[in-house]
Amino acid sequence: MVNSKPKITLSAAITLDGKIGQKNKHIVLSSKSDKIRVHKLRAKSDAILVGKNTVQQDDPLLTVRYAKGNNPIRIILDSHATIRNDSRIIKTCKRVPTIIVVSELASKSNLNRLQKSPLDVIVCGKNQVNLTKLLSILSKRKIKTILLEGGGTLNRSFLKQNLIDEMIIALTPYVLGSKNTIDKIILMHLQMLLLNNLHFHNDRNLKNFHSLVFFVVCQEFSFFGFQ
Repeated sequence: MVNSKPKITLSAAITLDGKIGQKNKHIVLSSKSDKIRVHKLRAKSDAILVGKNTVQQDDPLLTVRYAKGNNPIRIILDSHATIRNDSRIIKTCKRVPTIIVVSELASKSNLNRLQKSPLDVIVCGKNQVNLTKLLSILSKRKIKTILLEGGGTLNRSFLKQNLIDEMIIALTPYVLGSKNTIDKIILMHLQMLLLNNLHFHNDRNLKNFHSLVFFVVCQEFSFFGFQ
């Protein structure tokens, strides 16, 4: 693990065949009770982190609405600074602290556009956002806990660089099975079943479950395919 970095908790919902969603299509996998659980996690976190693709596809608010607590700082990774002005993130950045993280590839015009909004812009990385460097910067800003709610590409990057401290995965009773689905967590799911430090929690009985939650503390191990 990297020293002097915030604690990173990956939160995701997956299908029985290991999918987290479909490309270019918004799919809701979480049950209502699982959504409440996720919002409680948000309320306990200093920041929530997603990538540009999640913002483009889902246009999320990334706030706390189904639980009591303060909104976390929203951190959006967007190497080219192309997040749209009409996104809900930009529209609400005046009342919810927001950080847009870009690389040196971001154009001056895009940077100038973002800097007109009441948000922070961090330039971190040459061709793409440097995750290790970013976490060091965030740690210096007193951000101690980050909830990662990214899509396949971002989650995979964090996993490959061994930057995840905890994973909370909701297994939902669905099968997508499409070539257009995002497959990145299937190998992780198989590996988790073999871990001794795996804990389960289900919000319904197993006969009629809406979601089965895996809780994993990441220590000295590697994921299949990411070694």
